[in-house]
Amino acid sequence: MCGRYVLTSTQEELVEEFGLGGVPGEYRPRYNIAPSQPVLTLVSGENGPEWRYLRWGLVPFWADDPAIGQRMINARAEGVEDRPAFRRSFERRRCLIVADGFYEWRRDPGGKTPMLIRLSTRRPFAFAGLWDRWVPRGGGEPLESCAIITTAASPFIRPIHDRMPVILDREERAEWLDAGTDPQRLRALLRPYTGQLEAYEVSRLVNSPANDVPACIEPV
Repeated sequence: MCGRYVLTSTQEELVEEFGLGGVPGEYRPRYNIAPSQPVLTLVSGENGPEWRYLRWGLVPFWADDPAIGQRMINARAEGVEDRPAFRRSFERRRCLIVADGFYEWRRDPGGKTPMLIRLSTRRPFAFAGLWDRWVPRGGGEPLESCAIITTAASPFIRPIHDRMPVILDREERAEWLDAGTDPQRLRALLRPYTGQLEAYEVSRLVNSPANDVPACIEPV
């Protein structure tokens, strides 16, 4: 499960990494991103990838109640293309969820220890994600929301947790967004990340979503 992550890169770093300008003006560093909050993503637009804020916690287009999104922050890679909540999004509405680190809680004798996991380069990266647009039946503003796809943990992550978010390499991002990518190839992308990662213990400040401050990512 991935239930909290960070995005502290500058706009300049995001433009350099993703090759796309026009990062939304409301962008600011985030140290403790939590479900139900708006998150920065890349979706496939009419003229190629475009930035978009989506609410974290996917609400399928057919849902009766948007509260279902509280249970849909993650989508397991195993069988994701067959699950009713995610099937159409896997086919038509894939996205990149932008991050530069994520938290996981390691089970220790004294309790759960929060750990921050990031690329060893400390550069921004992208989770494989799914999104959907829900429209209230009685009318009103549509809700656009997303979920992070998770997979089995890599050998590096396994001592911390048995699951991890799917991190896509640079060359895989375009394939993930491309509507023409073969489903078999899409499934092959949903594997544990094999690049260089680092992990370190952080403060229990991150246990509360109310704490969104630089101290959340400082090593203990």
